Amino acid sequence: MKRRLLSGSFAILILVLGLGIGFNRIQSAAAFSALFQPEDLLVRGAQLYDDWAAVTKSQPPAGNHPIWARQSTNTRSGPDTWQCVSCHGWDYQGKDGAYRSGSNYTGFPGVYRPEAQSETSLRAALTGDLDPEHDFSAFLENDDISALVKFLQEGLIDDNEFIDPVSLKVLDGDLQNGKQRYDSSCASCHGADGQSISFRFEGQTVVLGTLAEQDPWRFLHRTRFGTARAPDMTIGYQLGWTAQDGRDVLLYAQTFPTGREAPLGPSLPDEGGLADQPGGPAGNFLTGILTALAAMATSLGFAIILGGVLIGVLLLVVWLMRGRKQ
Repeated sequence: MKRRLLSGSFAILILVLGLGIGFNRIQSAAAFSALFQPEDLLVRGAQLYDDWAAVTKSQPPAGNHPIWARQSTNTRSGPDTWQCVSCHGWDYQGKDGAYRSGSNYTGFPGVYRPEAQSETSLRAALTGDLDPEHDFSAFLENDDISALVKFLQEGLIDDNEFIDPVSLKVLDGDLQNGKQRYDSSCASCHGADGQSISFRFEGQTVVLGTLAEQDPWRFLHRTRFGTARAPDMTIGYQLGWTAQDGRDVLLYAQTFPTGREAPLGPSLPDEGGLADQPGGPAGNFLTGILTALAAMATSLGFAIILGGVLIGVLLLVVWLMRGRKQ
């Protein structure tokens, strides 16, 4: 009798905990669906392309990406080799674009295709079906694979014909339009001359003018789609900027001081850990993500506490029933 009672108690406990975990997963899935509408998925995909480990708040495996051994010209190592952009470039054109030479050269192809790419073929490329060493399914949830696919299908822009390959200056841009958009959306944080915030870039501390001057394609990608390290940043995609608007803002930023002429402001990291971000209500969908994740964690913690209380209640029932038998 005692054994059957204990078995029944533990069965009830397992059932309750299972229901709690299942409910938590349903909440998580619902939160993801609510936060990531189709247009938001594209933005998340762009940030995953930039640095999926920072977006998912995880660590890539130790050592280099398996495919990195197929080249010998780029001397980067470790986490950098796991980023999509390290192989395919900020202009998405790999060996045929800005990474055609220099220290970033790998010889790997780009992901930009003028013709439409099917969801099936892109998923196959990301999950190792086309190349077993290019399998990210162990590190990215299915929703994140979907976000990357959406970005690769709909978010890639060819800016190369608008940027001089030698001077890296924007060609045929509208400086006044760039100034107007920068002043209305960016200057409040970065300052009128782009020097209020500094950040790490290629091992150096820089400001906005430096990035615009040295890596215009990175500037365009991040001002359009944002970065996981600055979730509160206003981005062109959500402001409705066209591709040309983004290039006009870049043109204006290329007139800024590079940061060598004056003391730098507070720094945001571009390599290594995440920058601490100010709290407060969600100002955009990325901060909403953080809020939702915190809510999920709170929900899971509540389920654990509830499980502990139920264990105590069941043990108390067993103790009382044993007392009655005695």
